[in-house]
Amino acid sequence: MRKYILLLITAFCVIRASAQQSLLTGKITDKNGQVIPFVSIYIRNSTYGTTANENGIYQFKLAPGTYNVIYRYVGYTEKIEEVTIADHDQEHNVQMADEVFATNRVAETYRKNRDAADTIMKQVLKKRKYYIEEATSYSCAVYIKGVQKLLSVPKSLLGQEVRKTLDLDTNGRGILYQSESLSEYNFQKPNKVREITIANRMAGQNTAFGYKKASDLQANFYQNVFTINGLATRGFVSPVASYGPRFYNYKLLGTSVENGHTIHKIQVIPKRGHGQYFQGDIYIVDGDWRIYSVDLFIENKTSNLNLVDTLKIRQQYVAITDSVWMPASTQYSFKGAVFGFKFGGYYAAVYNNYKINPTFPDNFFTGEILKIDTVANSKKPGYWADARPIPLTAFEDRDYKKKDAFEEYKKTDAYLDSLQHHKNHINYPGYLIFGYAASNKSNRDSLYIFPFIQTFYYNTVEGFGINAKVSYIRTIDDFHSLTVTPAVRYGFSNKTFSANMGFEYKNDPFHNAKFYADFGSDVLDLNNVGTRSLYFNTLSTLLSENNYVKYYRSHYGDFGYQREVLNGVFLKGGLSYSSRSQLYNTSFSKIKDIKDRQFTSNNPLAPPGTPADDHSFLFPDNQALVFNASATFTFDQRYETRPTGKFNLPSKYPTLTVNYRKGFKNIIGSDVDYDFASVDLSQDHIRVGLSGYSSFKVSGGGFFNNNNLYYMDYNHFLGNQGTTFDPTYVGSFHFLPFYTYSTNGAFLEAHYQHNFAGSLFNHIPLLRKWKLEEIIGANYLTTKNNRNYREFYVGIQRLIFRVDYGISYAGDKKYIQGFRIFYGIR
Repeated sequence: MRKYILLLITAFCVIRASAQQSLLTGKITDKNGQVIPFVSIYIRNSTYGTTANENGIYQFKLAPGTYNVIYRYVGYTEKIEEVTIADHDQEHNVQMADEVFATNRVAETYRKNRDAADTIMKQVLKKRKYYIEEATSYSCAVYIKGVQKLLSVPKSLLGQEVRKTLDLDTNGRGILYQSESLSEYNFQKPNKVREITIANRMAGQNTAFGYKKASDLQANFYQNVFTINGLATRGFVSPVASYGPRFYNYKLLGTSVENGHTIHKIQVIPKRGHGQYFQGDIYIVDGDWRIYSVDLFIENKTSNLNLVDTLKIRQQYVAITDSVWMPASTQYSFKGAVFGFKFGGYYAAVYNNYKINPTFPDNFFTGEILKIDTVANSKKPGYWADARPIPLTAFEDRDYKKKDAFEEYKKTDAYLDSLQHHKNHINYPGYLIFGYAASNKSNRDSLYIFPFIQTFYYNTVEGFGINAKVSYIRTIDDFHSLTVTPAVRYGFSNKTFSANMGFEYKNDPFHNAKFYADFGSDVLDLNNVGTRSLYFNTLSTLLSENNYVKYYRSHYGDFGYQREVLNGVFLKGGLSYSSRSQLYNTSFSKIKDIKDRQFTSNNPLAPPGTPADDHSFLFPDNQALVFNASATFTFDQRYETRPTGKFNLPSKYPTLTVNYRKGFKNIIGSDVDYDFASVDLSQDHIRVGLSGYSSFKVSGGGFFNNNNLYYMDYNHFLGNQGTTFDPTYVGSFHFLPFYTYSTNGAFLEAHYQHNFAGSLFNHIPLLRKWKLEEIIGANYLTTKNNRNYREFYVGIQRLIFRVDYGISYAGDKKYIQGFRIFYGIR
């Protein structure tokens, strides 16, 4: 009983102390009365701080007492004000003076050195590793605020309708998007992270980039490579990198004394005109040789930035203990222009309540790097007014209220009826390419009709045909949904009608679990990993006289289940039964007759020169009962948990997948008898310093029992025989023949690709303007039946120059492909 009484007394005291807090507010200006935005303000000898807003307004909640309040911003002299808080709100305005850096003291201190800045930076680099390691773990509270604004609109487009739609003033200015988040951030060496988002709020549509979690703004300039998510593919050389002097010149601009510390202001100057480098100033604490603050920027005209033209990064460090300093605030501000529309904005992070080297419970770090509380998105405006450390400007407050009111209106029947009518209106040109989607006003039921370019087709087996396909989705609740996909297909030349239906039931988004089933009949590709779509095969057949894809007929039924059984362990398995039969060419239409080119047989193993109407034997009618299973292991799997499910993130380690497939003999008439197994090892986007990123995939395996199987049961490879391909997909061959190398034996294939992200071409103005990227890669394949294939490619994003070499021995048949050069358009 005594325990509960003490708990109640403690809770009462906390509530009473909270109730006694008063609000300290004020405005920060320079000597001319101009506001200074985003000043860092914190209480001396504490980890409690805030940041002023765009209008220089700040606010603190403080219990009665006397405080030393520190005001810091790059370009101004740090100011310490003693403020006494009574039992009422108080206003305290502050005027900051321009920073003054003396140079005579610098010359005296470093008179024996040729370059004072180099001497200082050598000391900083000596202690760089120490500062990376000084806090083995910490936790803190993080508030992030982001605002994206439209700064101006071309006068020719600034009509009343545009102003109304974007909520702009008469000068074409307005807020497009703003967001806020409150999180608890936890970190432990070497790279364990766990963040819990307590509250989240946003208004407007973010169509560009955004930073809503604390890990997005963990700006650590002590690391050699500084990465900027969403705005740059490659990393940037930190001015404090161990090899920084190879890329930067440093210039000491002066020295001042701030809060008892001697601070050196050093200008950072890139040695090269173009590259992944910063410009601006860094401030260094004399003696400790640590970063005091940062004021750097990147320009798109000299670096490879996406979406924006200029990005500024400002950061302030404060002493948490006598030996450990941590960021008190970080700010990214940006500007850009698209088709005459000028935009800008910022993302600001405030860090509070640091705890250095706390003791975390066992199994605290589980791979879950972010967890969003189930009620995080439902916090009311009153909660935010009380919790946010950066006060809203009047403009931001008005935008929130207007968009909140619109969000409420969007829930009314009148709006939902109007929206449903608008969304469900068919756009025929859009349907031609993208298909047609419709839903009811609750979005519980939706229908998607596949685009016309995938519905009407031509191939030499079926002639002209119709492949009508729709997908119906029933959302039962936030965690359960059912998808039904019926399809009918008819070939006018071979007069073959097919109909099938697929089902998918998702029942646990926190484990990526679902049941799936399909049954019916269809005309399928003999290469079961895919060749060309109906649309592209139609174009190549009619326009280029290349009937690349080879088909067969199947009546089938299958079902399966998948689930992530443990974090990083994903299992999938299914059973299928099918009846297969061979098909032959029946139509030979073409729009353009290509000299010295004829259609080929629908038998991919027919020798060159076989006429297109060939009826040679490939396989007999057969039935197949097949079990397939796979297990995927993602080591050190990291993920985010949101109210709607679990979302896995890329791992820094390769992913291992084990596949198994078995054909059963003499069960319900099945003719097949084989066992196939393979292992895949792959990884995407391996960052390689400043040179971009690499990706690879290695696969190997084979049939350890091939007593009886048919061509469609072989192991096939993802190739390409046209002139269009995607060079960014790792795991495909860019010009490998679709069927030549398919095997019923063992195989080994390997793929490697490196994306230089413009590093070799950033001196060429046109390529830099287009933001093109150099890609190099290599693919390799060998099979047990003496077929080998290699290719090497190099290109600039959309334009690929490729050389390949292939050689094949199959029994008494010898095939030498030799060297070929290709030019492909992505």
